[in-house]
Amino acid sequence: QVQLVESGGGLVQDGGSLRLSCAVSGRTFSSYEMGWFRQAPGNEREFVAIISRSGGRTFYADSVKGRFTISRDNAKNTMYLQMSSLNPGDTAVYYCAADARTLYSSSPAQYYYWGQGTQVTVSS
Repeated sequence: QVQLVESGGGLVQDGGSLRLSCAVSGRTFSSYEMGWFRQAPGNEREFVAIISRSGGRTFYADSVKGRFTISRDNAKNTMYLQMSSLNPGDTAVYYCAADARTLYSSSPAQYYYWGQGTQVTVSS
């Protein structure tokens, strides 16, 4: 059984920063491709960023490129999302996702394991 647990969400002012974490247990963390997705009320879940197993490749949604940084520490079984220059449009529940296949996909439907989500609210 693989478990993903997000943390680090909260309320931040426009222009502020947050760092989200996703702790993974159950199997070898380095065997999973990982991603961050988000879902705002009334919207579909959307892609934010993905990272390869080694962390050597990353890919970002245009809306967050240059402001967010995805990373992972395979020794700590943890993935991170450093978010800067946040704006109210970033308000959403943020989810981490994992899959053991070689996907490198931005589609949420391709990921098998999901965390419970962490709320990020950016006030104007």
